[in-house]
Amino acid sequence: MSNYKEELLQHELTPETLEEYSEKVRRELKAFFEPEAIAVIGASRDVNAPGWVIFKNLLENKEKGWLKADVYGVNIKGGELFGQPLYRSILDVPSDVDHAVIVIPAKYVPGAMEECGKKGVKVASIISAGFSEIGNVELEKRVVEVARKYGIRIIGPNGLGVFDAYSGVDTMFLPYCKPLNGKELLATPRPKKGYIMFISQSGALGVSVLDYMYGEGIGVSKFISYGNKADVDEVDMLLYALKDETVRVVMIYLEGLKGDGRPLVKIGKEFSKHKPIVILKGGRTKAGARATMSHTASLAGNVKIYQVAFETMGAIMADDLVEFLDVTKALAFQPPARGRNIAIVTNGGGAGILATDKAEKIGLNVIPTPENLLAKLKKAQEEGKIPPVATFSNPIDLSGSASNESYIAAIEAVMENDDIHAVLIIGLHHVPLLTSSFVDEIAQIIKKYKKPVVAVDIGGADMANWVRDRFDYHGIPAYPTPERGITALKALVEYGEWLKKEGVLENYLQKWQPPTSL
Repeated sequence: MSNYKEELLQHELTPETLEEYSEKVRRELKAFFEPEAIAVIGASRDVNAPGWVIFKNLLENKEKGWLKADVYGVNIKGGELFGQPLYRSILDVPSDVDHAVIVIPAKYVPGAMEECGKKGVKVASIISAGFSEIGNVELEKRVVEVARKYGIRIIGPNGLGVFDAYSGVDTMFLPYCKPLNGKELLATPRPKKGYIMFISQSGALGVSVLDYMYGEGIGVSKFISYGNKADVDEVDMLLYALKDETVRVVMIYLEGLKGDGRPLVKIGKEFSKHKPIVILKGGRTKAGARATMSHTASLAGNVKIYQVAFETMGAIMADDLVEFLDVTKALAFQPPARGRNIAIVTNGGGAGILATDKAEKIGLNVIPTPENLLAKLKKAQEEGKIPPVATFSNPIDLSGSASNESYIAAIEAVMENDDIHAVLIIGLHHVPLLTSSFVDEIAQIIKKYKKPVVAVDIGGADMANWVRDRFDYHGIPAYPTPERGITALKALVEYGEWLKKEGVLENYLQKWQPPTSL
């Protein structure tokens, strides 16, 4: 445990000390994400070796101009790879190196770390496995001792390290493409730039989630796979993310904590007053808890204790992977809600009913339409903007005869109403009078208010995908089912309730601004 974590347990955490800790950690960890020079220790000529893939990916990112850092390969046998010399030791590299990526057999890692220390390396991403996760606790301790002697910060071992969509740092040993039937198929895509920091204790799960995010068009700021967490952990990453303008929400896949969890709760509680945290906890059953110990050498612990801790720090807990991604997406783009009253605006009665059932089941209030809102909707109906067959009981069902004008009138009325705290829009593209421009038109209305809105369009056809993508483009998270939309909306409500309980909701909303489209 580093000194600042010990201090956390002894002193009150003020806004000033939070800033100090954040600045300290940002200085220590900066080279993980914005290095001047990277050395791959274990760069290999074997195309199936992790060191081959990592070295290749970094060089390609450098060639594209995405990665600004210099890249060096280190291999005890020397030679060259991809036209670049391979140095027998990091000590032979002809310039300073601040980030070492270590991908060699575990027993050689302490020696490599000693050389990194002599070279002046600031951070090390240790990809190598074979440490405490298989019982080699003493070997891992030796690595940490060397790192502390030289002041080197470690991510890992037994992880994938770092992917930064902005700087081009990519230590994942997984190739972009794999061959199939004579063709190269995209196998491990990296998501586009976004506003999410994703921290994962499992490398394989993390990569799978990145693949899903790529397919859904969800951007990422940084991905950190820290495996055994010998040094850098969730506390460090929250402090780093606090002042990172490319991070609007942090999602954490966590199997267990190593050591005292109080620093995480203490920092997490203050962090959540500025940015939301979403956590998916692995090992919530007896069998799952047993599996975590053999996976990343972590103690899963009593799930109720974790739940209380996460609630205290204001984190949103997800039940499964789909919810994990859905609520993170919502929190990245929409403001928290001031209350639990929601309105559902739909052009399909059945979809509206399903949304209502889900909302009531999970504790949201689908209130009867307030009288002042009802009056505005009826006036719009009398003016011919809303079809005569529309009903306004909430769900506000504009019917299959709904047009762009119908949605504009209904959404404007709902957004203006103070009794409605959050809105679900179901815009089924199938109806004849609704044109593709309706998303752009209602998005302009929504942007005037700091009231959370999520959208739904059901279907797998090109038009359904286009509508959801267009909502996403405008920062209105869109989902393929009413139930998923409601679940996302609940996260915005719960986060708002926690901020209100802490007395910071109005200040948070005053500062909140919609993200810039990337």
